[in-house]
Amino acid sequence: MTVLRAELDLVPVPPYQSLLVLGYDDICAAADDVPRLLEHCSPTQLEALDGRMAQLMREEGAYLDSLNILPRGDSWLMVQYSGHSQEDVDEQAHALLRAVGRDEKDANIAFSDDPEREQKMLKAREAGLGVTARPPDDRETWEGWEDSAVPPERLGDYLRDLKGLFQEFDYDHPSLYGHFGQGCVHTRIPFGLRTAEGVADFRRFLERAADLVTSYGGSLSGEHGDGQARGELLTRMFGERLVTAFGELKALFDPDDRMNPGKVVRAQPVDGQLRLGADWRPATPDTHFGFPDDEHSFTRAVLRCVGIGNCRSHSGGVMCPSYRATREEEHSTRGRARLLFEMLDGHADSAIRDGWRSTAVRDALDLCLACKGCKSDCPTGVDMATLKAEFLAHHYEGRPRPAAHYALGWLPLWARLSRAAPSLVNSALHAPGLARAGKLLAGVDGARAAPVFAEESFVQWWRARDGEPPDPADPRTVLLWPDTFTTYFHPAVGRAAVRVLEDAGFRVAVPTEPVCCGLTWISTGQLDTAKRVLRRTLGTLAPYLEAGTPVVGLEPSCTAVFRADAPELLPADQDVQRLAGQVRTFAEQLVNHAPDDWRPPRLARRAVVQTHCHQHAVMKDDADRALMERAHLDADVLDEGCCGLAGNFGFERGHHEVSMAVAEQGVLPAVRGAAPDSLLLADGFSCRTQIEEGGTGRRALHLAEALAFALDGNLPSDRPERLADRPSPPSRAARWATAAALPAGAALGLRLLRRRA
Repeated sequence: MTVLRAELDLVPVPPYQSLLVLGYDDICAAADDVPRLLEHCSPTQLEALDGRMAQLMREEGAYLDSLNILPRGDSWLMVQYSGHSQEDVDEQAHALLRAVGRDEKDANIAFSDDPEREQKMLKAREAGLGVTARPPDDRETWEGWEDSAVPPERLGDYLRDLKGLFQEFDYDHPSLYGHFGQGCVHTRIPFGLRTAEGVADFRRFLERAADLVTSYGGSLSGEHGDGQARGELLTRMFGERLVTAFGELKALFDPDDRMNPGKVVRAQPVDGQLRLGADWRPATPDTHFGFPDDEHSFTRAVLRCVGIGNCRSHSGGVMCPSYRATREEEHSTRGRARLLFEMLDGHADSAIRDGWRSTAVRDALDLCLACKGCKSDCPTGVDMATLKAEFLAHHYEGRPRPAAHYALGWLPLWARLSRAAPSLVNSALHAPGLARAGKLLAGVDGARAAPVFAEESFVQWWRARDGEPPDPADPRTVLLWPDTFTTYFHPAVGRAAVRVLEDAGFRVAVPTEPVCCGLTWISTGQLDTAKRVLRRTLGTLAPYLEAGTPVVGLEPSCTAVFRADAPELLPADQDVQRLAGQVRTFAEQLVNHAPDDWRPPRLARRAVVQTHCHQHAVMKDDADRALMERAHLDADVLDEGCCGLAGNFGFERGHHEVSMAVAEQGVLPAVRGAAPDSLLLADGFSCRTQIEEGGTGRRALHLAEALAFALDGNLPSDRPERLADRPSPPSRAARWATAAALPAGAALGLRLLRRRA
């Protein structure tokens, strides 16, 4: 069908809702009750989930808050009402209860007109596809019969027969859920799609299931299209004569068969274009990451994506910033996962033939910010940041990399070398002409200002303090992690953290030898180097790891490396496992391990808070929220997505436009709209940098800085970010002097080299 013109009739969404949840012994009993409920009400939606889905959520530890507020039962119907007043929607729910002889006080009844509680309960139903796609028992489940529908009055009997069919084919325990008000059923089934026998069973099951649903006067596809997946089965629903008529009509309007070929008319076999199949022979490459949650398989990690499409959201959460900026499927998590699947070359006709060297995959991954938002926001936990790092490691193996990989990927080394003359380095990085040439050579976007190195690093400040280092075995000792960004760019954050931790009764230790988590090498796919850096760091930390000393991280991205990336890169290293268990965020240390009599200083003001993407994905921000609450902060924790800088991404040439487009979709407007006297908090260096350079006129503080200022009683009531102690760019005179002096210095150096030669 070709649509030349269409009119939409938009219906306003009523502003008030209520939700009634009814518990049942099993999903078939719940389905039996649907016709009776529909006789007495016209709900906005009538949804169902079964005990199998609840079991999967409990095994995964997911959506437990949602499950805990459901009423007693092993399956549930969720009846939602909408209207133009709260009294109206409440009365509709109570009228239904009266009509069916139930009471709100019954243990298997839950009623709510609180929107937040309603959303919690509905999340359990909305989680369906995610939790059933990757069950904790590691079985593979697949679509194939996920969308059948029958008249609601026959739904219970249909489900009993469908469960009998599952049992006959030994498809153990698929979950059944869906839009029961319309008789529509969703499920994912553990088809054996990797063997010829499994594919044959798949085909026989679909044929039997099609006959079953049509015997109930139902439809193969109750909500979505039949497409290629079920087109061959349409003759079982409509009959040969009607499907032949479909073909004759199509031939009149489309004689060349150019519109949707192979669907409905002359359909493909249901087992003819399987994603896997008995002929699937994917590559099984050796990898740097261990992929412990995916049977140590890159292929299985890629197969986590089942096409749900949450990565195509436009607001809320973190995933997927590049899609939100471009609105291109190629730049969504789902699009990238599909390309990686094609790259594995499982079929003879795979679209991508050059494997790890594929430029198509590289280009699709290029705009991935490696924010890790998909790791937490994708219902199946696709971790595209890790997949990207693995791909880059193989793609550039044995050949030159982009300049930015050397300039930004090796940032910890360049930062350490800056200690020789930080003022001169800063002047060179900002000198007219020279700065532009340097960015060009380094692969840095010309629109970005180079970050300013601090005159005195955090570790230099720490070394200058008097006193013996504390005993690692002392239960009061904590090791404060000196990450590159805190140490060399924002050392005030480290000094503030020391102030607060010591006030809480801890004895602070700081490694004075060079250490690094390897983040910048990981994000640029230089994984062999990252592993060497990590092993060297583990050697330095050995006394603290052996003593069980807590390691407190200030930069969320570095803390996330120790929690997530490092154990996957070095899965057999016991020190890595110890470090993952001992590392804590600044807030986690204070909330969960500070002495009972310690209280944070009272801030008593509003705060706008940007949570770093890696913290959102890996550590979460529960402890930060608790700490801010104890400090009497009225915190507005933004749900505006990624800041757009994302470490090296926003600095790389060609990324600036996307980086700023991401930021302008939420974070920067929210900061500009913040009250002048409110605190602006962002623990991530990238977030603080983007906010400062994004035309907001504001600077963000680390939570440690805000607490330290409050301890000293010097947090002003107006524009508190003015206290942020950030290195300033060199003066204009210094920049011009450097620009003039460096060529002469370079010429002198060349002459000296020639003399030595």
